[in-house]
Amino acid sequence: MRRVVITGAGTINPLGHDVPTTLAAMQAGTCAIGPLDIRDVDRLQIRIGAQVRDYDEAAHFSRQDLTLFDRFTQFALISAAQAMAQAGLIIGEATAHRAGVILGTSGGGLNTQDDNYRAVYQDGKDRVHPFIVPRLMANAAASHVSIGHNLRGPVFTVSTACASSNHAMGQALATIRSGQADVMLTGGTEAMLCFGGIKAWEGLRVMSRDGCRPFCASRNGMVQGEGGAVFVFEDRDHALARGADILCEVAGFAMSSDAADIVTPSAEGAARAMQGALADAGLAAEDIGYINAHGTGTTVNDRTETQAIRAAFGSHADRLAVSSTKAMHGHLIGGTGAVELLACIMALRDGVLAPTIGLSEPDPACDLDYVPQMARQAKVAAVLSNAFAFGGLNAVLALRRA
Repeated sequence: MRRVVITGAGTINPLGHDVPTTLAAMQAGTCAIGPLDIRDVDRLQIRIGAQVRDYDEAAHFSRQDLTLFDRFTQFALISAAQAMAQAGLIIGEATAHRAGVILGTSGGGLNTQDDNYRAVYQDGKDRVHPFIVPRLMANAAASHVSIGHNLRGPVFTVSTACASSNHAMGQALATIRSGQADVMLTGGTEAMLCFGGIKAWEGLRVMSRDGCRPFCASRNGMVQGEGGAVFVFEDRDHALARGADILCEVAGFAMSSDAADIVTPSAEGAARAMQGALADAGLAAEDIGYINAHGTGTTVNDRTETQAIRAAFGSHADRLAVSSTKAMHGHLIGGTGAVELLACIMALRDGVLAPTIGLSEPDPACDLDYVPQMARQAKVAAVLSNAFAFGGLNAVLALRRA
């Protein structure tokens, strides 16, 4: 079976507009959650979020481009350009059909939908821009990345709520392993921080008004964020042949369905996904030194994930380091697994474990080592990245040090 490695990474998210800035913020335990700066925020009950600040779309894209690019597409294009630059890849006519894109998103062009619902239903306009459908469609980001980099192989979008980007990256892994492609750009992107996006989440009553504190006894919900990350997944022999710098190996992936409840997670289903990722990677439980948890900051998620880790790892769970970076960058929904994969790469490459900030008093039911408050130096050889979504959909990636 072909081995798959990561040779490039790019991101724009609340912690930073590129990978080095993001990793520095993770190491520093920076919190990017703050007051929302969006239209009609005074009509919302939840008025905090993790926005991409100091972002000028006109500095990245022309006016003509912006008629086609929703905010979620912009994040994907910026991230993909960074990843391709780091990988040093040039896709020519001879290699274009062996390269593709698989991205995850949950809401797609939600800002475009929000703006145009206002135009039609609030402002009474009878016409909308002719490019509204190409802007809001969920595959817009993947398609524009394909167009921008001449990637003519498999290109599609995965939408599985909060597991979207992990599912996308798992499918990119499978695509290269199967021989359908040599290179895949993959990850996720999301831009839900608009009035309609937040109002919808308010209805679930899982949102915090004051911050995200995963696994903490005082936690009271999740906080939404926005942004994305894109990676270059590459056949290992292909990468070695061109002398690429390998960031880490994508060793395994597994997914499972709880088949139980549309919103309440199952420890059994999550544990099966983790065990499946270990088996696919040929790793033992004892090989894993760090898990980037889904860790949303809701009571049910945090306790269920703790139970699942204990079920999957047995006695080794007490020796695992586990952290959730959502307390720093918020929950990026369909893009969250992609940004969180950066913390996994940091653990493998730099020997730094991202902290769970805000964890001052652990919930007694959450009794693992969650790397509280401050980043930690640790040498780890293999890690897991968890993503568990509404609908009972679980997706777990296993990474190994190169």
